[in-house]
Amino acid sequence: MKLLPTLFYFALTVMAAPASPLGNYRILKEIPLGGQGRGDYLTLDGAARHLYVSHESEVVVVNADSYALIGRIPAQGAHGIAVAEKWNHGFSTNGEANTVTMFDLKNLKVLRHIPAGKGPDGIIYDPATHRVFAFNGDSDSATAIDAETGKVAGTVELGGGPEFAAADGHGYVFNNLEDKSELVKIDARKLKVDARWPLAPCQRPSSMAMDRPNRRIFIGCRSHVMAVVNADNGHVITTLPIGDHVDATSFDPESHNIFNSNGDGTVTVFHQDGPDHYSHVETIKTLPGAKTHALDLKSQQLFLSTGVGGKFTLLVVGK
Repeated sequence: MKLLPTLFYFALTVMAAPASPLGNYRILKEIPLGGQGRGDYLTLDGAARHLYVSHESEVVVVNADSYALIGRIPAQGAHGIAVAEKWNHGFSTNGEANTVTMFDLKNLKVLRHIPAGKGPDGIIYDPATHRVFAFNGDSDSATAIDAETGKVAGTVELGGGPEFAAADGHGYVFNNLEDKSELVKIDARKLKVDARWPLAPCQRPSSMAMDRPNRRIFIGCRSHVMAVVNADNGHVITTLPIGDHVDATSFDPESHNIFNSNGDGTVTVFHQDGPDHYSHVETIKTLPGAKTHALDLKSQQLFLSTGVGGKFTLLVVGK
């Protein structure tokens, strides 16, 4: 009986414990974007506060603060979006047309359609070379595009099926080869593969984000783990368990949180305790199919899209 006051005090202490400064995310808002079907990548232009959401035959543009619809950019099998603020140009991949759409960031008008390889999917902007790299999933290659002119600078043969990528800011671009379970390091100036590294025990790598100062790459793997990789030598430092069908990973340099969005309706969050040490923060419940996301560093919110339930919907996740 003497234990009761102690247990009661312990229970009150637990109930009154403050919320974790790193976790406790939840769905804040669900915003219908119109139409049905699937979506793919989301990209945030933090300066303009424009959120680009791919959705089948278009890219939907939403105000990241008010969530109001800004416009729609036509596409033929929309997948990825890249933003080159320096040139006021945006780029989106058209998986069905084997092209990249170049558009004006201010008025969203289409400027030109650029030929790419077969099945262009993921796309990123490399600030060191001012080139956009579109990764062609059906031709095992990457198309390099001059971000100012929209002209094709060349093609990089990758030797496997590419997924998402990250640029280190020093002229190198890293890309996942999903079918080979490999990471390739691309010289963005010479347009050639500089190194090729196996990712075992990670299998079917899909998503990617990078901690540039610490030279760490975070890779979401369809084998239900996130791999932490040294960007200088390709060494897999550790793997941590995540949900099913991951398709996007992001890194917050302020909180040092890493987010992995999974198609099973979860986001697995880890904290970078140090370059080689990581801990699980929480697993956020979202909605089935919400496998891709964009992280807003200003609001500390995540934007996800899903078409499950018959309506294409934008999810806003935060605290």
